[in-house]
Amino acid sequence: MQPDELALAFRCEDDTLYGVLSAPAAPAARGVLIVVGGPQYRAGSHRQFTLLARALARQGIPAMRFDYRGMGDSSGAPRNFEAVQADLRAAVDQFYAASPGLQEVVLWGLCDAASASLFYARHDPRVRGLVLLNPWVRTAQGEAKATLKHYYRQRLLAPELWRKLLRGRFDYRAAWQSLRRVLAGARSKPASGDGDGDGASLPQRMLAGWQGFAGPILLITSGNDLTAREFLDLGQDDPHWRACLAAARVQRQSLAEADHTFSRAAWRAQVEDWTAAWLRDW
Repeated sequence: MQPDELALAFRCEDDTLYGVLSAPAAPAARGVLIVVGGPQYRAGSHRQFTLLARALARQGIPAMRFDYRGMGDSSGAPRNFEAVQADLRAAVDQFYAASPGLQEVVLWGLCDAASASLFYARHDPRVRGLVLLNPWVRTAQGEAKATLKHYYRQRLLAPELWRKLLRGRFDYRAAWQSLRRVLAGARSKPASGDGDGDGASLPQRMLAGWQGFAGPILLITSGNDLTAREFLDLGQDDPHWRACLAAARVQRQSLAEADHTFSRAAWRAQVEDWTAAWLRDW
């Protein structure tokens, strides 16, 4: 049965945000706030967030999705994922107001929405869990290392590359220029600073958010995605991140063939199933 859907309009400082609540007939006390990565609106790529919210609601889990200020139908100036804390608080407030019986919220975010969720979660005791998909920890050095380690290795094994070489259709100049840029990025110095101070890098600030949040975390990664590869490489190379990912409160899932947004129906359905099962487990 298709769940009821309620259109929502609510204030965030001087602007109006719009969202949709997928409401089960008998909702559970734990709901999911779907945080949108940017720049996009509440439906998500290939309607991913719409379909996720409805799938969760069919299993009794209330789910809300909304537009940040400046995106979709919401008013105000656009802003990036590092400046949406007020938007998230307003959305959590509205989720509670529109869902009688709601007792705790889980934030669900893909890419930089996962990063925004980590920045916010420890500051709001109503947030009790996180679902993080392919978290965005992008730095010039991290991207370059992940590209060298994963992309170029795959390219060397690709039959298409060797067919181009044999037929004389390979653009050596463009390939060399691209490789030079990647090598320069790999040799660049990482951003300075530590903890969550003003000079900290994005990975360091995300680490502070992870360490400062005490609730359970579901981490879902794609095997065919450079963003996920960069995050997992960070988790292997940095001892602090390695300890975070190994903690008992963290459950990890991976889809080896999936792309960044889990664009195939089978991949999307698997993410929905993992999310719902995890929500019932604690």
